[in-house]
Amino acid sequence: MHSILPKDVPLITMNRGGQTENVHRGRISVVSAIDGKLLHSCGDAVEPAYVRSTAKPVQAIASLLEGAAEAYGYEDRHLALLAASHRGSKKQIAALEELLSMTGLDEELLAIQPTLPVGRQVRDEYVASGGKPRKLFHTCAGKHLGVLTWSKMKGWPLEGYIRPDHPAQQEILRRIKLWAEAEGEQVTIGKDGCGFPVAAMPLWRLGLVYGRLASPEFAKDSEAAMAATKITRAMNLYPQLVEGRRRLASLLLEDPNVVAKSGAHGVFAFGLKKEQLGVSIAVTDGTEIAWPHIVKAILARIGGISEETKLKLEATFPTEFLNDAKEIAGRWDPVFKF
Repeated sequence: MHSILPKDVPLITMNRGGQTENVHRGRISVVSAIDGKLLHSCGDAVEPAYVRSTAKPVQAIASLLEGAAEAYGYEDRHLALLAASHRGSKKQIAALEELLSMTGLDEELLAIQPTLPVGRQVRDEYVASGGKPRKLFHTCAGKHLGVLTWSKMKGWPLEGYIRPDHPAQQEILRRIKLWAEAEGEQVTIGKDGCGFPVAAMPLWRLGLVYGRLASPEFAKDSEAAMAATKITRAMNLYPQLVEGRRRLASLLLEDPNVVAKSGAHGVFAFGLKKEQLGVSIAVTDGTEIAWPHIVKAILARIGGISEETKLKLEATFPTEFLNDAKEIAGRWDPVFKF
């Protein structure tokens, strides 16, 4: 039996020659970090969404509270990799190799399959040089290393660290529920692409998560606020380590007012520090191509980024798109309202 889809709405259209070619539907929530109120929504913000890799900054909180950073000498670039969906750049792999060296862990302990870099240019150059697949190239390797390191420090089993009944995963889930203020709610647990347990929660709660990451002083989980500040500070200091070149989250993280992270299959979230807001987006068809244009339209309504960031967004993700002859072929147009 198939579950009923959450009620979505058209968010963005791709238009060519005055004709709508594609419509990307989805849901949006804008949440106050101060009191957790849902301020704006498009589509059903109450129905759940799997948080996927947007959860990585919060998944790292538990290990930081236990003192893993101090125990192993993490620097900010290592913290950024704990929250990263890396593309396999030389700097990203160098930081991951440093983590292995600092913690004494073996790459083979990672419960993921060897692969090639996700980033196309990096992958092509690596393969051309004769490079072979390795586990560190998995986009979630930093998260896995963080949990392995924490497990080693606590004396927990290293084998099976991705299973839901492992003490690290139990504590991670508890912290996610606390941060999202969803302790009393049923949070669905599935299996993420990298093997980790992944939570599904009401979409607006993911907005709250990012509002509180941007403004941790309002978090009910006050114990975790300092750890959250460490992670988000590292993400802003090393935005290109978090995702990479021409990635929306990394571009937004270059603005010190923004905390942002992508997730797989259409989920994206960001928080605005001065505005004390969190925003979560779920694109129903799972595509990433619509994210930048939806985000630009949201920011045009609520503000929160510098003029420099606006220009970077438009230069990297232009509203008008070109064909292979470098001629304007069409444009992206937001169709949602709040």
